[in-house]
Amino acid sequence: MIPWETLGTARAPEGGQLVLYRRGGEFVIRVNGRELMTSRAHGSEEHLARLACVRLAGRESARVLVGGLGLGYTLRATLDAVPAGAEVIVAEIVPAVVEWNRGPLAHLAGRPLEDPRATVRIADVGAVLRRATIRFDAILLDVDNGPQGLTRKANQLLYGDAGLGLARRALRPGGALAVWSAERDEPFLRRLRKAGFSASAHDVPARGRGGGPNHTIFLGIVE
Repeated sequence: MIPWETLGTARAPEGGQLVLYRRGGEFVIRVNGRELMTSRAHGSEEHLARLACVRLAGRESARVLVGGLGLGYTLRATLDAVPAGAEVIVAEIVPAVVEWNRGPLAHLAGRPLEDPRATVRIADVGAVLRRATIRFDAILLDVDNGPQGLTRKANQLLYGDAGLGLARRALRPGGALAVWSAERDEPFLRRLRKAGFSASAHDVPARGRGGGPNHTIFLGIVE
């Protein structure tokens, strides 16, 4: 069996260790030894973008915020789903993840950071939301394994009442909040509704048409 090769390491803001591995043509990022994302399963990330952006096809000035760069698949699917005149802001708190996406990971999702519609901010997505002066048409959160702070405890604030209220205020009427999760979370679905979203949960295969275990996309619409 081909051994795993370590391509890079980085410290998460709260001290956790992110490690980028490669084995043949497969890439994995692990946090404190736990698999966070892998190039062999990204269909649900792409579904996240499609669900969030389906209403934006004819909106040339659409503005989208993507929380978490990962391996670039969510960003690529977002860019494929929005019009030519759209603006897509990616908030990634770990600078090394951006460097990896411009280096050894660039080819995986077709070099999405080279798209002129994409802008990277090395920042916490919550901070970007708090500072926003222009509202978004869609907000995608793919920063954890679900609505819980895995990579960073402070991320937990995003999924509570205050964080959901912040996201709702940052969205235009008809805007969408989409949250990726490794599994169902009924209390989170209830919190979305309590925050004023028209909310639903969508179970989708991790590998898209290739199957695999189901992941869940939580979708909240501002009516």
